[in-house]
Amino acid sequence: MNDSFLRNTDELSRRRFMNYTSKTLLGVSVIPSMLTGVAFAADKKPSAAPTAPGRKPTARNIIYLYMSGGMTHLDTFDPKPEAGEKVAGPVKAISTVADGVQVSEYLPQIAKQMDKMCLVRGLTTTQGAHEQGNYFMHSSYTMRGTIQHPGIGAWLLRMEGKTNRTLPGSVCVGGGANGGGAGFMESKYAPLFIGSPNDGVPNSKARSGRNEFDDRLLLANKFDQSFHSKYDAKKVRAYSDMYDDAVRLMRSEDLKAFNLNLEDAAVREEYGQNGFGQGCLLARRLIENDVRHVEVTLGGWDTHSNNFQAVQNLSATLDQAVSALLVDLDRRGLLDETLVVLTTEFGRTPYVNENDGRDHFPKAFSGFMAGGGIRGGMAYGKTNEHATDVVEGKMTPPDFNATIAYGLGLPLDEVIYSPSKRPFTLADKGAPVTSLYA
Repeated sequence: MNDSFLRNTDELSRRRFMNYTSKTLLGVSVIPSMLTGVAFAADKKPSAAPTAPGRKPTARNIIYLYMSGGMTHLDTFDPKPEAGEKVAGPVKAISTVADGVQVSEYLPQIAKQMDKMCLVRGLTTTQGAHEQGNYFMHSSYTMRGTIQHPGIGAWLLRMEGKTNRTLPGSVCVGGGANGGGAGFMESKYAPLFIGSPNDGVPNSKARSGRNEFDDRLLLANKFDQSFHSKYDAKKVRAYSDMYDDAVRLMRSEDLKAFNLNLEDAAVREEYGQNGFGQGCLLARRLIENDVRHVEVTLGGWDTHSNNFQAVQNLSATLDQAVSALLVDLDRRGLLDETLVVLTTEFGRTPYVNENDGRDHFPKAFSGFMAGGGIRGGMAYGKTNEHATDVVEGKMTPPDFNATIAYGLGLPLDEVIYSPSKRPFTLADKGAPVTSLYA
């Protein structure tokens, strides 16, 4: 092999090389799926050593529910029934178990769990396009052409580490978060992406017998010895670590955490027989097995037309899955240590358009936080009578992420340096809303 190959090829070419090598030598393709976001250690500069968290955490883990496309706040968590049909449409508000807190009639089961939740009604962003809004919400930074910023899962693993040595520390289910990966951090902080929760970890079994697999692994190690004699081992650490992690996972009993067929059929029905519902169930199983960060995506919220029918259908899926998740975590004693958050990239226009839809609206939107020390039974933030502006409790994406970090006990002032030696902190200039915690 030409000595200059790895030095002169770009990142994508290096990934393709590793993909081809692992498939050829091992007859297995779980490794390439775990190499998403890999960057060689040679591309990285030493970062600052982690400091001790600034406070005792109220949560150990996080389940991050992302509503991709821009969830309408008026038809979910911030209804305005008295604003008239041009604003409220046909959607009515219903009471919840929390005094004075109402939600959309599309969310009757979530209404019964409001004692565990804090609605966040003052979210606001400067980004009104999907890609940019998604990135800003996940990373706390606006998009730059020269750098990728880490998401909250990467920061958690960088600062606190994994709990389960075998399973990935971070998993994303049902979608790829823009700005939610390892960014400029090492690949070991990147999430494992799972397309369908029902399929488990794709290609996690060798396509050959154990003896043949071991022979191929031995051959791969022999190739590595020659390879490492020519290159500094530190420069290929990301490849070696991910390679070893993949093999360890394939042989571990912990892989069963991804197998939803081991769940009771009644529990699977509680969550809903759809991708998001089963994704939330998988999130619970992973948290139960000490995975620190799990993101589950529900797409389809880009409702420029036929908003109300689409939102009613989406809300039925959301309502069943979220209520089941909160109840299940609670009865298993996991809710107190697990922070469950829901958010989206921006809201939808308060005024219904000519296509019976709502357009992009970054000025105001909603989400929630639950469990993990959050004060339940309340709403934080307030929009005006038509939900066009936040009038109390304004919270930007960096503020939202800082509030998550506060619950996890992560230091907001710790500086980590990018490969270009630029300093970054977890939530940029975001300030945590500490009053959300008990």
